[in-house]
Amino acid sequence: MATEATFRVPGDEFPLGTVFEELPNATVELERIVPGADVVIPYFWVRGSHSDDIVTAFSNHPGIRDMKLIDSVEDEYLLRVEWVSDYEDILSTIARTEVPLIEAKGTAEQWTFEIRGDDRSDIAEFQHRCRQQNIPIELTALHALTPLETGAEAAITDSQQEALTLAYERGYFDTPREITMTELGEELGISQQAVASRIRRGTRRILGSTLTSLDA
Repeated sequence: MATEATFRVPGDEFPLGTVFEELPNATVELERIVPGADVVIPYFWVRGSHSDDIVTAFSNHPGIRDMKLIDSVEDEYLLRVEWVSDYEDILSTIARTEVPLIEAKGTAEQWTFEIRGDDRSDIAEFQHRCRQQNIPIELTALHALTPLETGAEAAITDSQQEALTLAYERGYFDTPREITMTELGEELGISQQAVASRIRRGTRRILGSTLTSLDA
C-alpha cells in the first residue's frame, strides 16, 4: 500500500542548507516533483530575502552548477537550479530511490520533508541509503494512504486547503469577487502575501493532480 513518510534533518544537513549562513531569516520551499534519473528537484521558492541576496547566496553552494531567477510574486522568488551531477545529498538519494517528494520546507533551524513510496519497502530503502551516506534524518511520521488521500487532498497541504476552502466559501472566485485577499488574510490571521501563496500553490497542485488522473 502507498505509504507517506515525514522526515526532519538539521538545517545545515539538507541541500541548500548553507545558504542560511548568509540568509538566516529566509525560508526555502522545494517544488513538488516526481524524480527521475537525470532530474533532481530543479525548482524552489525562497521567502524572507531580496532577490540579489538570494542569487549570490545560492550561487555559492558547492552542489549547484547553475541557477536562474525565474519569477517573483510579492516577496517570494522562484529559482531554477542545475545540480552538480555527482553531488551526494538527500535529493540525489530521493532521485535514485525514485520516491516522489511531496513537500520540503527549510529554515536555518531544520528541514522538514515528505516522501511517498508504493509501499513501506520504498521508505525503508530511502532510509537505508541515507544511513549509508551518514545523513542524519529523523523519521517523524509514517502512514499508509487511504483512497481519499491519493487524490487532490494528498496533493495540497492543510494550510493550502484551509485557504482555498475559505476563499471558495467567501466568494473570492466569484465574478465580481465578494472578498479581497486582504480580508481573507485577516480571517486566517496571516498576511495577504501568504494567502496569495497558499491559494496559488494549492490551485496548481490540484490542477496537476486532476490533469494527471485524466491522462491516466
